[in-house]
Amino acid sequence: MCGNGWVMGLERDRGDYSDAEAARLVMPPRRLNPRQKAAVIVRLLLSQQVSPGLDRLSPAMQADLARAMSTLGQIDRATLAQVVGEFTARLDGMAMAGPNGLQAALTLLEPHISPIARDGLRAEAEAGDPADPWTRLAGMEPERLRPLLLTESAEVAGILLSKLGVAKAAALLSDLPEDRAQVIAHAVSLTATVTPHMVERIGEQLVDQMRELPEPAFRASPVDRVGAILNSVGASLRDTLLAGLEARDMNFAGDVRRAIFTFEHIPKRVEPSDVPRILRRVEPDAVTRALAAALAAAPLAAEFLLENMSKRLADQMRDEAETLAPLRAEEGEVAMAEIVTAIRALEEEGEIRLIAPED
Repeated sequence: MCGNGWVMGLERDRGDYSDAEAARLVMPPRRLNPRQKAAVIVRLLLSQQVSPGLDRLSPAMQADLARAMSTLGQIDRATLAQVVGEFTARLDGMAMAGPNGLQAALTLLEPHISPIARDGLRAEAEAGDPADPWTRLAGMEPERLRPLLLTESAEVAGILLSKLGVAKAAALLSDLPEDRAQVIAHAVSLTATVTPHMVERIGEQLVDQMRELPEPAFRASPVDRVGAILNSVGASLRDTLLAGLEARDMNFAGDVRRAIFTFEHIPKRVEPSDVPRILRRVEPDAVTRALAAALAAAPLAAEFLLENMSKRLADQMRDEAETLAPLRAEEGEVAMAEIVTAIRALEEEGEIRLIAPED
């Protein structure tokens, strides 16, 4: 909608106008500065019900745009045609747009660079990027932002959630203790009267506070790291290691037990509707071997999986699993571990969400 069609729609045969209108058409375009020209394009987009994406600008840039728009007054056709023509010419000549700033470049490159380079660039971006503080906060990992929601006042936490994207805010809120999440959710309703200047100052203070926190060497917590390791070992070794942990640090061992996710945990922590998606991630032969082992070793988990697939497929897989059984213990554990690995991978990708373990 922002092409030359706008300009063509503005032009009519001069015979359609009165003499006075025709005289106005031949008047030279007004001289506008770049900000005023940008304001003209934004005004035109809004008149066509097209969102110009102003929320991605910093508050200062949004204010400058509003001030420029307030100076426009009446825009004659010749001026509008010239501004739109310049704008479409720039669009026609644009082949590629680079990321805007180091933080945006890091977001683009992060999956392809080493963790050491990533962490160094992230620190550099947060220290030297002069952009809106809320843009920097929105670019941070949820794990870095979560402590702010636990330690700051409910009002500040409510403003932080309001300034983040909906998906990230929802993920952060759902990971909080229930009572804290309720307090912060209510605090969001109290932010309507907060001034833009106050919001900007809060953002700057939060960014300063985040700069003082050292970047952790490991993204996952010690509990999660040990839990992930124990997920991948055999049941007998896992029990032995947990017993040793309990003898040394009972509280840490308890947290690790809650972080461990094994095949037996599937009925309590997997949503029934997620079962088909999980099994599609695993080779059919591995699923059959896992079910053959689980029918004896973890019958509740096996029945849970079978009950939450189509009846025809469940009958077929049950027959194949019963024909295949019994398996060697090691072979069965490897097959069940493939399903557990698929569940963990889908959780990390945000495709599924596990039910929180019971204390």
